[in-house]
Order: sequence, then C-alpha cells, then structure tokens
Amino acid sequence: MRSRPRRNRKSAVVRGFHRETTFGPEHLIYPLFIHDQPTDQAIASMPGCARLSPDGLLREVEAALAVGVGAVVLFPAVDDALKTPKGRQAHNPEGLIPRTLRALKDRFPELTLVTDVALDPYSSDGHDGIVAPDGRILNDETVEVLCKQAVCQAQAGADIIAPSDMMDGRIAALRDALDSEGFTEVSLLAYTAKYASAFYGPFRDALDSAPRGGDKKTYQMDPANVREAIREVELDEAEGADMIMVKPAGPYLDVIRQVRECTTLPVAAYQVSGEYAMLKAACERGWLDEKKVVMESLLAIRRAGADVILTYFARQVATWLKT
Repeated sequence: MRSRPRRNRKSAVVRGFHRETTFGPEHLIYPLFIHDQPTDQAIASMPGCARLSPDGLLREVEAALAVGVGAVVLFPAVDDALKTPKGRQAHNPEGLIPRTLRALKDRFPELTLVTDVALDPYSSDGHDGIVAPDGRILNDETVEVLCKQAVCQAQAGADIIAPSDMMDGRIAALRDALDSEGFTEVSLLAYTAKYASAFYGPFRDALDSAPRGGDKKTYQMDPANVREAIREVELDEAEGADMIMVKPAGPYLDVIRQVRECTTLPVAAYQVSGEYAMLKAACERGWLDEKKVVMESLLAIRRAGADVILTYFARQVATWLKT
C-alpha cells in the first residue's frame, strides 16, 4: 500500500503536526452564580458549583485568573422579595450585579466581565420577559427594560453584555441604548440560537428562576430547527452583534457548524448546566474518566466551530492544561 494514514499517527510529535483543532484557556468564559449572602451555598444538581458569596466570588475569580481564565459571566440568585412582574431589580444601580461588577473591576482590572441581560432572575413570573395577563410574553415592553438593564451594567463596568432573552429586535435596541450613553466600546454577545432545551434544569435550580407558569417555547427556539438559527444570525449581525452564541453546545454541534459557516463573527457556545451535570454524575459513579471526557467534550465543541466556550468546567480545565 502506498497510502498508509497510520504513518501520520505513529507518535505524539507526528500527531501534533496534523492536529487541526487547538484548545486553551483563552477560549473559555467561566459562568459563576452569585448571591447576596455571607457564605457560599453548594448547588446539589451541579456538584462542584455554588452560589458564591462576595468573598467566595473573589477567591474563585483569583483562582481562575491564576490558571489563565480571563473572562467570567455572572448570574445572580435574587431574593424572592425583590422580584417583580417587570423585573425592576434588573436595572437597580445598587443591585447585586452592579455592586459585584464594581468590586471585581476594582480588584481585578485585567478581568473581562460578561453580564447576562434577561429578566428571569428578577421576575416574579420566572420568564425572560414581561408576562401579559393572558400569558403572552410582551416583546417590545421587555426590550425597553432590557435596555435599562444593559446601560446599568455598562455603567458598573461590564465589558461584554450578553442578552439571553431571545426577544425580537433587542440587539439593535441595546446597541442604540449603549451608544447613546457613550458605551460604544461595550461589546454585545448575542444569544442568537438559544433553544428551548430540557438541559437547563440545574441552572434554574441554581437561580430559582424556573417559569411560574407556562414555558419558554414562544421565544426560545424549537430544538428541531437549524435553518431558523441561520435567520437569527443574519438578524443579529445586521442589528450590530459583535459575537453570537449557540446554546446548548454538545447536543447542538450541527448548529454550531452551520452557524460557523454562515458568519465571520466570533461564535460562542454554552456547555450548559445539564451537560455539566450529566458528565459529573457519570464520573462520580466511576463510569467515565472525568478529565478525558470533559476535555473531549470541549474539543468537540471547538472542532464544530466555536471560538469561545462557556463552561462550568473552565477553571478545572485550565488547571489540567497548565499541569
């Protein structure tokens, strides 16, 4: 045989010559849960993750930076007493997220701060938008509140704002709102193809943000669809998104690939709480090797076309890569 592909696999050095996909801490964003309590609180459905206290957050961020993870995205667990139908706490300049942003920017000026824009953590209805009496999610009224939220976060020090709400037209509105307040350097990472997935369960446990009624299928995307994702990419590009996201990641590698091929923007993918919990559960039972399967899962997401991966494994993976 003249052609023997195995010759290119015969040693680590030769395999390295042909490796097509690279992966490192520079490709990671670390999602962190925070709450306004003096101690950390473990999240039962996400082993190794916690609702972090202010001091716990500082320790976790310092540890992440030490192994090369330079970006975090924050998700707040808000006290039920502060939740309202219109999510007023979302744009309170003295709320949990703005106070945390200021503290992190002061302590770690080199850290890239990413924030979530949506109403579900702040809503007494548990939805990403304002709920009408008949159960409909009000798109345009929600976008007005999201603009206030984004400006509030930018004023507190956010570097990248990531709207996860899936309201129509919100990227253009957020860009205009930020620019009109002088925040032309603040980036928009759009949750462009966010699916109505069953893999979000542990996240909603972490924030106690599950819908109090109905579901999110009128604004999050149908898991059966790919072409719809391409339409959303085209709209978010035209409206001024700087980066786009596919969520979840692992079950939607085909969507990541299609999105990658139709845009020149950076593509992010979110390895969500359900993906994390499944891997953790299997590894805790000794059925899988945690380091090997986590690294393989993230490499697959990169191979599919993601430039950036949001994963709860970020600090652990960066530690593995460093050693």
